[in-house]
Amino acid sequence: MTDDSRKLLVVEDDPGLQTQLKWCFEGYQVIIAGDREAALTELEKHPFPVMTLDLGLPPDESGTSEGFATLEAVVERYPHTKVIVVTGNNERDNALRAVALGAYDFFYKPIDSDLLGFIVNRAYRLHELETENRRLHTQGGDSPLEGVLTGSPEMLQVCRTIEKVAPADATVLVLGESGTGKELMARSLHGLSGRADGPFVAINCAAIPENLLESELFGYEKGAFTGAAKTTPGKIETASGGTLFLDEVGDLPMALQAKLLRFLQERTIERVGGRKEIPVDVRVVCATHKDLSAQIKEGGFREDLYYRISEITVRIPPLRERAGDVLLLARAFLEKFAKQHGNKAHTFSKDALAALEAYHWPGNVRELENRVKRAVIMAEEKQISAHDLELGAGNGGESQTFDLREIREQAERQAILRAMGHVGGKISQAAELLGVSRPTMYDLLKKYNLKD
Repeated sequence: MTDDSRKLLVVEDDPGLQTQLKWCFEGYQVIIAGDREAALTELEKHPFPVMTLDLGLPPDESGTSEGFATLEAVVERYPHTKVIVVTGNNERDNALRAVALGAYDFFYKPIDSDLLGFIVNRAYRLHELETENRRLHTQGGDSPLEGVLTGSPEMLQVCRTIEKVAPADATVLVLGESGTGKELMARSLHGLSGRADGPFVAINCAAIPENLLESELFGYEKGAFTGAAKTTPGKIETASGGTLFLDEVGDLPMALQAKLLRFLQERTIERVGGRKEIPVDVRVVCATHKDLSAQIKEGGFREDLYYRISEITVRIPPLRERAGDVLLLARAFLEKFAKQHGNKAHTFSKDALAALEAYHWPGNVRELENRVKRAVIMAEEKQISAHDLELGAGNGGESQTFDLREIREQAERQAILRAMGHVGGKISQAAELLGVSRPTMYDLLKKYNLKD
Protein backbone atom coordinates (compact mmCIF):
# COMPACT_ATOMS: atom_id res chain seq x y z
CA MET A 1 0.00 0.00 0.00
CA THR A 2 1.92 3.02 -1.24
CA ASP A 3 -0.56 5.75 -2.21
CA ASP A 4 0.63 8.65 -0.04
CA SER A 5 -2.20 10.88 -1.34
CA ARG A 6 -4.69 8.87 0.73
CA LYS A 7 -5.56 9.82 4.30
CA LEU A 8 -6.41 7.16 6.86
CA LEU A 9 -7.71 7.80 10.38
CA VAL A 10 -6.75 5.13 12.93
CA VAL A 11 -8.78 5.31 16.17
CA GLU A 12 -6.82 3.18 18.67
CA ASP A 13 -5.70 3.84 22.26
CA ASP A 14 -3.07 1.05 22.56
CA PRO A 15 0.40 2.53 21.77
CA GLY A 16 1.68 -0.83 20.55
CA LEU A 17 -1.21 -1.28 18.10
CA GLN A 18 -0.88 2.36 17.03
CA THR A 19 2.72 1.66 15.98
CA GLN A 20 1.78 -1.62 14.27
CA LEU A 21 -1.04 0.00 12.30
CA LYS A 22 1.20 2.91 11.28
CA TRP A 23 3.69 0.36 10.00
CA CYS A 24 0.92 -1.46 8.07
CA PHE A 25 0.02 1.77 6.28
CA GLU A 26 3.40 3.45 6.03
CA GLY A 27 2.60 4.66 2.49
CA TYR A 28 -0.51 6.48 3.69
CA GLN A 29 -1.09 9.73 5.55
CA VAL A 30 -2.01 8.01 8.82
CA ILE A 31 -3.54 10.11 11.59
CA ILE A 32 -3.86 8.55 15.04
CA ALA A 33 -6.70 9.33 17.44
CA GLY A 34 -6.82 7.76 20.91
CA ASP A 35 -10.45 8.42 21.85
CA ARG A 36 -13.81 9.58 20.55
CA GLU A 37 -13.19 13.30 21.04
CA ALA A 38 -9.86 13.20 19.21
CA ALA A 39 -11.39 11.16 16.37
CA LEU A 40 -14.25 13.61 15.83
CA THR A 41 -11.84 16.55 16.00
CA GLU A 42 -9.70 15.00 13.23
CA LEU A 43 -12.77 14.29 11.11
CA GLU A 44 -13.75 17.95 11.36
CA LYS A 45 -10.31 18.97 10.08
CA HIS A 46 -9.84 16.36 7.29
CA PRO A 47 -12.23 14.56 4.92
CA PHE A 48 -11.16 10.99 5.75
CA PRO A 49 -12.50 8.49 3.18
CA VAL A 50 -11.64 5.52 5.45
CA MET A 51 -11.00 5.00 9.14
CA THR A 52 -10.32 2.03 11.42
CA LEU A 53 -12.03 2.00 14.82
CA ASP A 54 -11.17 -0.08 17.89
CA LEU A 55 -14.33 -0.63 19.93
CA GLY A 56 -12.44 -0.67 23.26
CA LEU A 57 -11.79 3.05 23.73
CA PRO A 58 -11.26 5.00 26.96
CA PRO A 59 -12.86 5.48 29.37
CA ASP A 60 -14.40 2.03 28.66
CA GLU A 61 -11.30 0.11 27.46
CA SER A 62 -12.64 -3.22 28.72
CA GLY A 63 -16.08 -2.70 27.16
CA THR A 64 -17.52 -1.45 23.87
CA SER A 65 -19.88 1.39 24.85
CA GLU A 66 -17.43 4.15 23.91
CA GLY A 67 -16.51 2.45 20.64
CA PHE A 68 -20.15 2.13 19.60
CA ALA A 69 -20.84 5.72 20.62
CA THR A 70 -17.95 6.82 18.40
CA LEU A 71 -19.27 4.72 15.51
CA GLU A 72 -22.77 6.18 15.79
CA ALA A 73 -21.41 9.73 15.89
CA VAL A 74 -19.24 9.16 12.80
CA VAL A 75 -22.05 7.50 10.82
CA GLU A 76 -24.41 10.36 11.67
CA ARG A 77 -22.02 13.27 11.03
CA TYR A 78 -19.75 11.84 8.33
CA PRO A 79 -21.86 9.27 6.44
CA HIS A 80 -19.43 9.06 3.50
CA THR A 81 -16.52 7.87 5.69
CA LYS A 82 -16.02 4.09 5.51
CA VAL A 83 -15.58 2.78 9.07
CA ILE A 84 -13.71 -0.52 9.54
CA VAL A 85 -14.27 -1.81 13.07
CA VAL A 86 -11.40 -3.70 14.73
CA THR A 87 -12.55 -6.13 17.41
CA GLY A 88 -11.49 -9.28 19.26
CA ASN A 89 -11.72 -12.84 17.94
CA ASN A 90 -14.53 -13.78 20.32
CA GLU A 91 -16.68 -10.72 19.66
CA ARG A 92 -18.62 -11.73 16.55
CA ASP A 93 -21.87 -10.25 17.91
CA ASN A 94 -20.17 -6.87 18.36
CA ALA A 95 -18.86 -7.01 14.80
CA LEU A 96 -22.32 -7.75 13.40
CA ARG A 97 -23.88 -5.02 15.54
CA ALA A 98 -21.29 -2.55 14.23
CA VAL A 99 -22.16 -3.37 10.62
CA ALA A 100 -25.87 -3.03 11.40
CA LEU A 101 -25.18 0.45 12.81
CA GLY A 102 -23.46 1.51 9.57
CA ALA A 103 -19.85 0.28 9.72
CA TYR A 104 -18.45 -0.66 6.30
CA ASP A 105 -16.65 -3.81 7.50
CA PHE A 106 -15.00 -5.41 10.54
CA PHE A 107 -11.65 -7.04 11.28
CA TYR A 108 -10.63 -9.42 14.08
CA LYS A 109 -7.48 -9.06 16.17
CA PRO A 110 -4.64 -10.01 16.04
CA ILE A 111 -3.77 -7.72 13.15
CA ASP A 112 -2.98 -9.39 9.81
CA SER A 113 -1.46 -6.50 7.82
CA ASP A 114 -2.12 -8.06 4.38
CA LEU A 115 -5.77 -8.79 5.06
CA LEU A 116 -6.43 -5.48 6.76
CA GLY A 117 -4.67 -3.72 3.90
CA PHE A 118 -6.94 -5.50 1.42
CA ILE A 119 -10.09 -4.43 3.34
CA VAL A 120 -8.92 -0.81 3.57
CA ASN A 121 -7.98 -0.71 -0.12
CA ARG A 122 -11.39 -2.06 -1.11
CA ALA A 123 -13.08 0.55 1.10
CA TYR A 124 -11.10 3.29 -0.64
CA ARG A 125 -12.14 1.99 -4.06
CA LEU A 126 -15.81 1.99 -3.05
CA HIS A 127 -15.48 5.51 -1.61
CA GLU A 128 -13.97 6.71 -4.92
CA LEU A 129 -16.88 5.20 -6.89
CA GLU A 130 -19.43 6.82 -4.57
CA THR A 131 -17.68 10.19 -4.79
CA GLU A 132 -17.72 10.03 -8.59
CA ASN A 133 -21.37 9.01 -8.46
CA ARG A 134 -22.27 12.04 -6.34
CA ARG A 135 -20.24 14.34 -8.60
CA LEU A 136 -22.05 13.13 -11.71
CA HIS A 137 -25.40 13.07 -9.96
CA THR A 138 -25.13 16.70 -8.83
CA GLN A 139 -23.81 18.19 -12.05
CA GLY A 140 -25.80 21.10 -13.41
CA GLY A 141 -29.00 20.41 -15.29
CA ASP A 142 -27.57 22.04 -18.43
CA SER A 143 -25.55 18.93 -19.25
CA PRO A 144 -26.48 17.80 -22.79
CA LEU A 145 -26.09 14.19 -21.67
CA GLU A 146 -28.22 14.75 -18.58
CA GLY A 147 -29.40 11.47 -17.12
CA VAL A 148 -26.51 9.44 -18.54
CA LEU A 149 -24.58 8.15 -15.54
CA THR A 150 -21.50 6.02 -16.23
CA GLY A 151 -17.88 5.46 -15.36
CA SER A 152 -17.19 2.57 -17.73
CA PRO A 153 -14.88 3.02 -20.76
CA GLU A 154 -17.47 1.31 -22.96
CA MET A 155 -20.25 3.77 -22.19
CA LEU A 156 -17.93 6.77 -22.13
CA GLN A 157 -17.03 5.89 -25.73
CA VAL A 158 -20.76 5.80 -26.58
CA CYS A 159 -21.18 9.26 -25.02
CA ARG A 160 -18.28 10.64 -27.05
CA THR A 161 -19.86 9.21 -30.21
CA ILE A 162 -23.20 10.85 -29.36
CA GLU A 163 -21.47 14.20 -28.87
CA LYS A 164 -19.77 13.94 -32.28
CA VAL A 165 -22.83 12.73 -34.16
CA ALA A 166 -25.46 15.04 -32.63
CA PRO A 167 -24.66 18.26 -34.59
CA ALA A 168 -25.05 16.45 -37.93
CA ASP A 169 -28.49 15.83 -39.37
CA ALA A 170 -27.65 12.23 -40.27
CA THR A 171 -30.16 9.50 -39.48
CA VAL A 172 -28.94 7.48 -36.48
CA LEU A 173 -29.69 3.86 -35.59
CA VAL A 174 -29.28 3.05 -31.87
CA LEU A 175 -28.81 -0.66 -31.16
CA GLY A 176 -28.96 -2.33 -27.76
CA GLU A 177 -30.79 -4.80 -25.56
CA SER A 178 -34.05 -3.82 -23.89
CA GLY A 179 -33.47 -1.58 -20.89
CA THR A 180 -30.04 -0.27 -21.91
CA GLY A 181 -31.19 3.34 -22.36
CA LYS A 182 -31.75 3.72 -26.10
CA GLU A 183 -34.36 6.47 -25.71
CA LEU A 184 -32.10 8.31 -23.27
CA MET A 185 -29.39 8.38 -25.94
CA ALA A 186 -31.90 9.53 -28.56
CA ARG A 187 -32.91 12.42 -26.30
CA SER A 188 -29.24 13.27 -25.83
CA LEU A 189 -28.78 13.36 -29.61
CA HIS A 190 -31.71 15.78 -29.81
CA GLY A 191 -30.46 17.93 -26.91
CA LEU A 192 -27.00 18.31 -28.44
CA SER A 193 -28.27 19.07 -31.93
CA GLY A 194 -29.25 22.34 -33.56
CA ARG A 195 -32.85 21.15 -33.22
CA ALA A 196 -32.81 21.18 -29.41
CA ASP A 197 -35.44 23.95 -29.30
CA GLY A 198 -37.76 21.91 -31.52
CA PRO A 199 -40.01 19.02 -30.46
CA PHE A 200 -38.77 15.54 -29.56
CA VAL A 201 -41.49 13.09 -30.63
CA ALA A 202 -41.19 9.40 -29.73
CA ILE A 203 -43.28 6.49 -30.95
CA ASN A 204 -42.91 2.80 -30.09
CA CYS A 205 -43.53 0.85 -33.30
CA ALA A 206 -44.14 -2.37 -31.35
CA ALA A 207 -46.72 -0.92 -28.98
CA ILE A 208 -49.31 0.23 -31.55
CA PRO A 209 -51.52 -2.19 -33.53
CA GLU A 210 -50.58 -2.45 -37.20
CA ASN A 211 -53.91 -1.08 -38.42
CA LEU A 212 -53.43 2.10 -36.35
CA LEU A 213 -49.71 2.62 -36.80
CA GLU A 214 -49.91 4.20 -40.26
CA SER A 215 -52.33 6.91 -39.14
CA GLU A 216 -50.25 7.48 -35.99
CA LEU A 217 -47.13 8.05 -38.08
CA PHE A 218 -48.50 9.88 -41.10
CA GLY A 219 -51.77 11.36 -39.80
CA TYR A 220 -55.11 11.26 -41.60
CA GLU A 221 -57.62 13.48 -43.39
CA LYS A 222 -61.18 14.04 -42.25
CA GLY A 223 -63.38 11.16 -43.44
CA ALA A 224 -60.44 8.90 -44.34
CA PHE A 225 -62.02 6.12 -42.28
CA THR A 226 -64.87 5.57 -39.85
CA GLY A 227 -64.26 7.78 -36.83
CA ALA A 228 -61.97 10.25 -38.64
CA ALA A 229 -64.03 13.28 -37.63
CA LYS A 230 -61.29 15.82 -38.30
CA THR A 231 -57.93 16.14 -40.05
CA THR A 232 -55.17 15.03 -37.68
CA PRO A 233 -51.41 15.37 -38.25
CA GLY A 234 -49.26 12.32 -37.47
CA LYS A 235 -46.13 11.94 -35.38
CA ILE A 236 -43.80 12.68 -38.31
CA GLU A 237 -45.54 15.96 -39.08
CA THR A 238 -45.72 16.89 -35.38
CA ALA A 239 -41.95 16.43 -35.07
CA SER A 240 -41.20 18.92 -37.87
CA GLY A 241 -38.36 21.20 -36.84
CA GLY A 242 -37.19 18.69 -34.24
CA THR A 243 -36.41 14.99 -33.83
CA LEU A 244 -38.55 11.91 -34.51
CA PHE A 245 -37.60 8.86 -32.46
CA LEU A 246 -38.83 5.53 -33.85
CA ASP A 247 -38.34 2.99 -31.07
CA GLU A 248 -38.37 -0.74 -31.92
CA VAL A 249 -38.19 0.03 -35.64
CA GLY A 250 -37.46 -3.66 -36.22
CA ASP A 251 -41.14 -4.36 -35.52
CA LEU A 252 -42.37 -2.06 -38.29
CA PRO A 253 -44.68 -3.94 -40.74
CA MET A 254 -43.34 -4.40 -44.29
CA ALA A 255 -46.04 -2.19 -45.83
CA LEU A 256 -45.09 0.71 -43.56
CA GLN A 257 -41.40 0.09 -44.17
CA ALA A 258 -41.95 1.02 -47.82
CA LYS A 259 -43.82 4.18 -46.89
CA LEU A 260 -41.17 5.17 -44.31
CA LEU A 261 -38.44 4.61 -46.91
CA ARG A 262 -40.20 6.96 -49.34
CA PHE A 263 -40.49 9.61 -46.63
CA LEU A 264 -36.77 9.34 -45.81
CA GLN A 265 -35.91 9.70 -49.50
CA GLU A 266 -38.31 12.51 -50.38
CA ARG A 267 -38.81 14.18 -46.97
CA THR A 268 -42.50 14.53 -47.76
CA ILE A 269 -45.54 12.65 -46.45
CA GLU A 270 -49.14 12.03 -47.46
CA ARG A 271 -51.73 11.69 -44.74
CA VAL A 272 -54.02 8.65 -44.81
CA GLY A 273 -56.90 9.54 -47.15
CA GLY A 274 -55.05 12.55 -48.56
CA ARG A 275 -53.37 13.28 -51.89
CA LYS A 276 -51.36 16.35 -50.99
CA GLU A 277 -47.63 15.98 -50.36
CA ILE A 278 -46.56 17.73 -47.16
CA PRO A 279 -42.86 18.63 -46.76
CA VAL A 280 -41.43 17.76 -43.33
CA ASP A 281 -38.12 18.95 -41.88
CA VAL A 282 -37.24 16.40 -39.22
CA ARG A 283 -34.24 14.46 -37.96
CA VAL A 284 -34.92 10.73 -37.60
CA VAL A 285 -33.41 8.54 -34.87
CA CYS A 286 -34.33 4.84 -34.82
CA ALA A 287 -33.71 2.16 -32.21
CA THR A 288 -34.15 -1.59 -31.91
CA HIS A 289 -33.04 -4.55 -29.82
CA LYS A 290 -33.41 -6.90 -32.80
CA ASP A 291 -30.74 -8.15 -35.20
CA LEU A 292 -31.75 -6.32 -38.37
CA SER A 293 -29.13 -8.12 -40.47
CA ALA A 294 -30.75 -11.45 -39.60
CA GLN A 295 -34.20 -10.01 -40.31
CA ILE A 296 -33.02 -8.85 -43.74
CA LYS A 297 -31.81 -12.37 -44.58
CA GLU A 298 -35.15 -13.81 -43.44
CA GLY A 299 -37.11 -11.24 -45.48
CA GLY A 300 -38.53 -9.45 -42.45
CA PHE A 301 -36.81 -6.09 -42.97
CA ARG A 302 -36.01 -4.11 -46.11
CA GLU A 303 -32.31 -3.82 -46.85
CA ASP A 304 -32.70 -0.43 -48.55
CA LEU A 305 -34.52 0.93 -45.49
CA TYR A 306 -31.80 -0.45 -43.22
CA TYR A 307 -29.15 1.56 -45.07
CA ARG A 308 -31.35 4.67 -44.92
CA ILE A 309 -31.85 4.54 -41.15
CA SER A 310 -28.28 3.50 -40.31
CA GLU A 311 -26.25 6.34 -41.77
CA ILE A 312 -24.61 6.26 -38.34
CA THR A 313 -24.97 3.32 -35.95
CA VAL A 314 -24.48 3.58 -32.18
CA ARG A 315 -24.30 0.35 -30.16
CA ILE A 316 -25.09 0.55 -26.45
CA PRO A 317 -23.42 -2.23 -24.44
CA PRO A 318 -25.55 -4.24 -21.98
CA LEU A 319 -25.15 -3.40 -18.30
CA ARG A 320 -23.18 -6.59 -17.59
CA GLU A 321 -20.43 -5.32 -19.95
CA ARG A 322 -20.12 -1.87 -18.35
CA ALA A 323 -17.32 -2.19 -15.82
CA GLY A 324 -18.27 -0.57 -12.51
CA ASP A 325 -21.59 0.84 -13.69
CA VAL A 326 -23.83 -1.54 -11.74
CA LEU A 327 -22.84 -0.16 -8.33
CA LEU A 328 -22.62 3.39 -9.65
CA LEU A 329 -26.18 3.27 -11.00
CA ALA A 330 -27.51 1.28 -8.04
CA ARG A 331 -26.34 3.94 -5.59
CA ALA A 332 -27.80 6.72 -7.74
CA PHE A 333 -31.16 4.94 -7.85
CA LEU A 334 -30.97 4.28 -4.10
CA GLU A 335 -30.41 7.96 -3.37
CA LYS A 336 -33.21 8.96 -5.75
CA PHE A 337 -35.85 6.60 -4.39
CA ALA A 338 -34.82 7.05 -0.75
CA LYS A 339 -35.43 10.80 -1.11
CA GLN A 340 -38.76 10.17 -2.83
CA HIS A 341 -39.88 8.03 0.10
CA GLY A 342 -38.54 10.38 2.76
CA ASN A 343 -35.74 8.08 3.95
CA LYS A 344 -32.20 9.27 3.23
CA ALA A 345 -30.50 6.73 5.51
CA HIS A 346 -30.70 3.68 3.23
CA THR A 347 -27.44 1.93 2.35
CA PHE A 348 -26.56 -1.37 0.67
CA SER A 349 -25.30 -4.22 2.83
CA LYS A 350 -22.19 -6.18 1.86
CA ASP A 351 -24.23 -9.11 0.59
CA ALA A 352 -26.34 -6.71 -1.51
CA LEU A 353 -23.24 -5.19 -3.12
CA ALA A 354 -21.87 -8.66 -3.88
CA ALA A 355 -25.21 -9.78 -5.34
CA LEU A 356 -25.50 -6.65 -7.47
CA GLU A 357 -22.06 -7.27 -8.96
CA ALA A 358 -22.60 -10.99 -9.50
CA TYR A 359 -26.04 -10.80 -11.15
CA HIS A 360 -26.24 -11.04 -14.97
CA TRP A 361 -28.84 -8.22 -15.42
CA PRO A 362 -30.84 -9.54 -18.39
CA GLY A 363 -33.18 -6.54 -18.05
CA ASN A 364 -30.24 -4.10 -17.90
CA VAL A 365 -30.61 -0.62 -16.35
CA ARG A 366 -34.42 -0.79 -16.30
CA GLU A 367 -34.33 -3.99 -14.24
CA LEU A 368 -31.74 -2.51 -11.87
CA GLU A 369 -33.87 0.59 -11.33
CA ASN A 370 -36.99 -1.47 -10.65
CA ARG A 371 -35.22 -3.77 -8.17
CA VAL A 372 -33.75 -0.85 -6.21
CA LYS A 373 -37.10 0.97 -6.17
CA ARG A 374 -38.89 -2.11 -4.84
CA ALA A 375 -36.19 -2.68 -2.22
CA VAL A 376 -36.46 0.90 -0.92
CA ILE A 377 -40.23 0.49 -0.57
CA MET A 378 -40.14 -2.98 1.03
CA ALA A 379 -36.97 -2.93 3.15
CA GLU A 380 -37.60 -2.99 6.91
CA GLU A 381 -34.03 -2.12 7.92
CA LYS A 382 -31.76 0.81 7.07
CA GLN A 383 -29.46 -1.51 5.15
CA ILE A 384 -30.87 -3.01 1.97
CA SER A 385 -29.93 -6.68 1.67
CA ALA A 386 -29.67 -9.06 -1.25
CA HIS A 387 -32.99 -10.49 -0.09
CA ASP A 388 -34.64 -7.06 -0.36
CA LEU A 389 -33.34 -6.85 -3.94
CA GLU A 390 -34.63 -10.38 -4.58
CA LEU A 391 -31.11 -11.37 -5.53
CA GLY A 392 -29.83 -14.60 -4.02
CA ALA A 393 -26.58 -16.51 -4.36
CA GLY A 394 -28.04 -18.53 -7.22
CA ASN A 395 -29.13 -15.52 -9.27
CA GLY A 396 -25.86 -14.41 -10.68
CA GLY A 397 -23.02 -16.80 -10.10
CA GLU A 398 -20.03 -16.18 -7.88
CA SER A 399 -19.28 -12.81 -6.34
CA GLN A 400 -16.61 -10.80 -8.10
CA THR A 401 -13.34 -10.37 -6.26
CA PHE A 402 -10.79 -7.56 -6.01
CA ASP A 403 -7.95 -9.99 -5.21
CA LEU A 404 -5.56 -9.78 -8.18
CA ARG A 405 -4.06 -13.19 -7.46
CA GLU A 406 -7.52 -14.78 -7.46
CA ILE A 407 -8.47 -12.93 -10.65
CA ARG A 408 -5.29 -14.12 -12.38
CA GLU A 409 -5.93 -17.71 -11.29
CA GLN A 410 -9.50 -17.58 -12.58
CA ALA A 411 -8.30 -16.26 -15.93
CA GLU A 412 -5.51 -18.86 -16.12
CA ARG A 413 -7.89 -21.71 -15.34
CA GLN A 414 -10.36 -20.48 -17.95
CA ALA A 415 -7.60 -20.22 -20.58
CA ILE A 416 -6.51 -23.81 -19.88
CA LEU A 417 -10.07 -25.08 -20.21
CA ARG A 418 -10.51 -23.23 -23.51
CA ALA A 419 -7.25 -24.55 -24.89
CA MET A 420 -8.10 -28.12 -23.90
CA GLY A 421 -11.52 -27.74 -25.47
CA HIS A 422 -10.04 -26.49 -28.74
CA VAL A 423 -7.72 -29.48 -29.14
CA GLY A 424 -9.98 -32.20 -27.79
CA GLY A 425 -8.03 -32.66 -24.56
CA LYS A 426 -4.61 -33.26 -26.20
CA ILE A 427 -2.14 -31.94 -23.65
CA SER A 428 0.80 -31.30 -25.97
CA GLN A 429 -1.35 -29.31 -28.41
CA ALA A 430 -2.98 -27.38 -25.58
CA ALA A 431 0.48 -26.51 -24.22
CA GLU A 432 1.46 -25.23 -27.65
CA LEU A 433 -1.65 -23.06 -27.85
CA LEU A 434 -0.92 -21.60 -24.41
CA GLY A 435 2.76 -21.05 -25.19
CA VAL A 436 4.05 -23.20 -22.32
CA SER A 437 6.13 -26.37 -22.12
CA ARG A 438 4.56 -29.81 -21.67
CA PRO A 439 5.90 -30.20 -18.06
CA THR A 440 4.48 -26.75 -17.21
CA MET A 441 1.17 -27.81 -18.69
CA TYR A 442 1.10 -30.88 -16.43
CA ASP A 443 1.85 -28.65 -13.43
CA LEU A 444 -0.99 -26.31 -14.36
CA LEU A 445 -3.45 -29.20 -14.79
CA LYS A 446 -2.45 -30.50 -11.35
CA LYS A 447 -2.64 -27.01 -9.80
CA TYR A 448 -6.23 -26.48 -10.96
CA ASN A 449 -7.30 -30.09 -10.52
CA LEU A 450 -8.03 -30.47 -14.23
CA LYS A 451 -6.15 -33.71 -14.92
CA ASP A 452 -9.39 -35.62 -15.52
